[in-house]
Amino acid sequence: MKLYAGIDLHSNNSVVSVIDETDHILYERRLDNNLERIKHELSPYQERLEGVVVESTFNWYWLVDGLMDAGYRVHLANPAGNKQYSGLKYTGDQQDARWLAHMHRLGILKEGYIYPKQERGFRDLLRKRMQLVRQRT
Repeated sequence: MKLYAGIDLHSNNSVVSVIDETDHILYERRLDNNLERIKHELSPYQERLEGVVVESTFNWYWLVDGLMDAGYRVHLANPAGNKQYSGLKYTGDQQDARWLAHMHRLGILKEGYIYPKQERGFRDLLRKRMQLVRQRT
């Protein structure tokens, strides 16, 4: 059976959720942002995981790079392209992580580009320059 993981990433912790093809939750837990711990918790599912979805936030580099180096198929979710239904009754970090995995399972996840490590510094510099120019004008 195929499995799908979603990670709702925050500044100091992440919620990791693993679901199967029927949206049954196999694993769900809030973890400190510690790469070794996250990899350890995902390791029992690694062989069957179709992918791990991480939401593109300001601090995703360490997690995406670490998971990719460990052999995981990582997908970077584009927050602007993946909007949850605004009338949801219950929302929270667990639901967000589960929703990312669910979108990947359905094949409708809008993905962001994972820049190669060597190009990120230049990209970040250009973004900062654009921000400063916009602020100045």
